[in-house]
Amino acid sequence: MRTADHAIDPLFLRRWSPRAMSGAPLPTEELHRLFEAARWAPSSGNSQPWRFVVSRRDQESFASFFGLLDTGNQAWCHQAAALVVVCAASVRAAKDGSLKPLGTHAFDTGAAWMSLALQASQMGLVAHGMAGFDKVRAAEVVRVPDGVVVICMVAIGLPGDPAALPNDKLAIEHPNQRDPIEQHVFDGRF
Repeated sequence: MRTADHAIDPLFLRRWSPRAMSGAPLPTEELHRLFEAARWAPSSGNSQPWRFVVSRRDQESFASFFGLLDTGNQAWCHQAAALVVVCAASVRAAKDGSLKPLGTHAFDTGAAWMSLALQASQMGLVAHGMAGFDKVRAAEVVRVPDGVVVICMVAIGLPGDPAALPNDKLAIEHPNQRDPIEQHVFDGRF
């Protein structure tokens, strides 16, 4: 059981990143609910730089998305209902029409991912973010346009039996704790 050092809403403690998924399909409406939650994330100047490229397991593109993952993630992602390449627009149009760097693109996209992850947790779904994949190939596979960068991938699905995971993943298939805030929050300076 996760415990907080300070009073927070329990939804933060319930959210974690399991790997065990059932392999069952997820209705499009359920996926849309996740992306609707992401849509309402805060962003600098209402830029909304997040871009989600989705492939459901019943689509031809799923094999290509799956092939982007490193072998450690492939060992459990084969049961995902959907794989998502998360991207961010790193530029935005200024009032004069020129493109300007959007310095908060990754920050804002992270907020959208957290909104998606919390919604998935509230719905009893698995949403597991991953850095273990080929970003260069991902950009090619999903045809990332200029001014957009690949951030991460996410596996989404219905919960499954943890016993079906490889032993190395089964050993870590539980909610983990977090460092105390004193290790990450500093008063005035490091």
